[in-house]
Amino acid sequence: MRVLTSPADVSAATDDPLVRWAAQALLPGRSGSAWAHGAAVGVLAPGLYRFDRLVLTGPADDVAVLLRAHVRPEVRPLVTTAVAEELGWPVRGSFGWMERGGSLDAPAGARWLAEDEWDDVEALLRKANPESWAWPREPGPSRWAGVHVDGVLVSVAADAWAAPDVGFVAGVATHPDHRGRSLSRRVCSFVVSALLAERGTCGLMVDAANEAAIVLYGRLGFTYRGVTALRDSPHA
Repeated sequence: MRVLTSPADVSAATDDPLVRWAAQALLPGRSGSAWAHGAAVGVLAPGLYRFDRLVLTGPADDVAVLLRAHVRPEVRPLVTTAVAEELGWPVRGSFGWMERGGSLDAPAGARWLAEDEWDDVEALLRKANPESWAWPREPGPSRWAGVHVDGVLVSVAADAWAAPDVGFVAGVATHPDHRGRSLSRRVCSFVVSALLAERGTCGLMVDAANEAAIVLYGRLGFTYRGVTALRDSPHA
């Protein structure tokens, strides 16, 4: 088993954007760890997207070695759903990871919001997406973009939990009175365009049952993979 010490080491060991995204835990001042075994790579990422996660990629047999060596209480292992089915490990739940590279033209009508506008972001999230995992002034989001209609903020998305070479979109919300007008697509296009220009790859998480969101992100060039969160013990 080989120790990986930086996001660059992880990127050299795998081209999987999901694990490269988790490798932000290896940046200076953070407390993550990473390893390679055979064709598998694993990253232990404390506080990533609100949970301590052990993100793994590679063939199931090699992933199993890393999983058993590094899983611990309160850590959520994360693998592709296809690998989870081979592992036979207890499952917490499944959802979707979507990713894309390349470039995307930025639309008109969206902009980055100043910090003194973040109270408006919070009010909109409480109205339109109260279960959001991204909130202003909490760990994760670094900036928020928005779309206004008649001077009122009606759609938002965040640049959050970004890795050196993989950006991440979270906190997407559009006011119920303004849905069906492609405003979510506009604000997401704006954020994705910036992240692709800055980092080269962009990812996001989506509820596997949220067909509307999956279609929206598909139209923005994202591809979908099923991912599964495992329990923190093989006997759970």
